[in-house]
Amino acid sequence: MDATAFPDDLVQTQHAWNTTYAALTAPRPHDPTALRRRLLHLSARLWWHPYWQTAPSVPAARSALRQAARAQRADRAA
Repeated sequence: MDATAFPDDLVQTQHAWNTTYAALTAPRPHDPTALRRRLLHLSARLWWHPYWQTAPSVPAARSALRQAARAQRADRAA
C-alpha cells in the first residue's frame, strides 16, 4: 500500500502515537499518567478514523500506516 494513500491527519496521529509510546516506555518517564491519557486519546482517534470505513483490508492497512509513520519520521530525521 502506498504511504500517500493515507490521509495526512491519520499519519500525523500515528506518528504522535509512536512518539508518545516511546516517551512512556523510556526509563523514568516524566508524568506517565499524562502520557497514558494521551496514548489512550490517540488510540481512540486512530481506531475510529473515517478512513478505516473505506480501507479494503483494515489489518493490512493498519500495518502499512505504522510503516508510513515510521518512514515519515526517518525522512524528517534525514
